[in-house]
Amino acid sequence: MSSFYRPIVYCLSIIGILLSLYAFYVEQNKKRDPNYKAACDFGSRASCSRVLTSKYGTGFGIIEGILGKDSVLNQADSVFAILFYLLSIILNMSKNSKIIAKIRVILSLITNLGSIYLGYILYFILNDICVVCGSMYIVNFLLLICNIGLFIQLNKTQVHLTRQDAIRRKKQ
Repeated sequence: MSSFYRPIVYCLSIIGILLSLYAFYVEQNKKRDPNYKAACDFGSRASCSRVLTSKYGTGFGIIEGILGKDSVLNQADSVFAILFYLLSIILNMSKNSKIIAKIRVILSLITNLGSIYLGYILYFILNDICVVCGSMYIVNFLLLICNIGLFIQLNKTQVHLTRQDAIRRKKQ
């Protein structure tokens, strides 16, 4: 089954990986050098390096409190994002599985809930704007739209194929 959504998912996932790699780069440089100024630092209320090195930039600000600072799951949020985008690329290779299509939609929904949570933290708690973060939220939303579109398209195609099979069986 061919779909115009698939190449868009690949492109969005690659963009997400690149944004996440840059976020990780900024975070690591800022931790090593407190005077580091990232290209996405535009001012006191628009500083991605301040956001990415906040307690919410690692383990979503939650994991350390539950599992401890040294937990293997207490990683930079950008690491989780990279894993999500890589998984999106891998799952996008499945062309006809309804189960994979459902998994993709569920993962996108979870990711968008995470984006809403982090966006709230960003704006209302940290009182900041992060261009890199906002760009990732947009990529996540667009991936959700594509994954829903692919899911709907797959279901329509399978219903159509099932009807054609039924018609062929009646003719025999």
